[in-house]
Amino acid sequence: MEFENHRLSLENIKASVDLIDEVFLNTPQYVNAGLSEMFDLRLTAKIETINPVRCFKGRGSEVLVSKSKGYDHLICASAGNFGQAMAFSGRKRGIKITVHASTSVNPFKMEMMRLLGADVELSGKDFDTAKSAAKEHAKAVNARFVEDTMDIETVEGAGTIGLELLNLPYEIDVLLIALGDGAMYTGISRVMKAYSPNTEVVAVQSEGAPALIESIRSNQYVSYDTSNTIADGIAVRLPMKQSIEDLKLLVDDTILVKDESIKIGMRLIHQHLGIVSEPSAAVGVAALIENGKRYKGKNVALIICGSNTTPQMFGDLIKG
Repeated sequence: MEFENHRLSLENIKASVDLIDEVFLNTPQYVNAGLSEMFDLRLTAKIETINPVRCFKGRGSEVLVSKSKGYDHLICASAGNFGQAMAFSGRKRGIKITVHASTSVNPFKMEMMRLLGADVELSGKDFDTAKSAAKEHAKAVNARFVEDTMDIETVEGAGTIGLELLNLPYEIDVLLIALGDGAMYTGISRVMKAYSPNTEVVAVQSEGAPALIESIRSNQYVSYDTSNTIADGIAVRLPMKQSIEDLKLLVDDTILVKDESIKIGMRLIHQHLGIVSEPSAAVGVAALIENGKRYKGKNVALIICGSNTTPQMFGDLIKG
């Protein structure tokens, strides 16, 4: 079978459910009439924002920290969401968490990481420089360096979203998933390819941070010196080679969207779903704004994967 050697095991995804705090599981998933009518399709939204860290990352951190027996200190890098999740899972189990973030980190996310119990250190201009600092720190103090997506537990946890999507009483024709480092996309798509093979799984990224999608499209490693997008949660300029390998056979199509479409998407999510989304969580709606005609009449699903933004930042971004 084509996936038999994939490092992400379906059995481990299923087993992960028992390791994850119930507060992150069985999140709402339903058809939204307003967005369905707007795009002339049947739109299912899965909401991953109603939990203590306001994003899907708690699924992966719960699995990872649960399996980190023997460590009393874990160190990671984060743009904010994964750091919050690690803080939650670490405090719950009495494990010290240190998060390295860039000097341009979203201030709301930084404050939430600290409130949830993490030590936060600002290290460099962007996520990738913060990651380098985190690796050096872990080596210096003999702690475990934790890397979202590279550590398979984070992908296993994200894959439980896919298991829940299988419970819908209809088959999804198209599933739009935000692509950052790849944990959420890989986990969910691995499940869908096994149990809903007719579903077209589409990776969506901002055109201001296209490195991973361009790597997939060209079948060779692509990186950038900088990124330029409001979607900080998926602003990856140095893709992991492991992610590129993981995503082979899991990506049916790719879409790059404009920041302006992301802003409109945030506004539409607020209007029709009644929730706040951060930019990274609105790329699925942005993909429909720019490419809606190709999905006309289909059952389309997307994931609102995070809502970590301040009222002022949200207001500034969605101004018409």
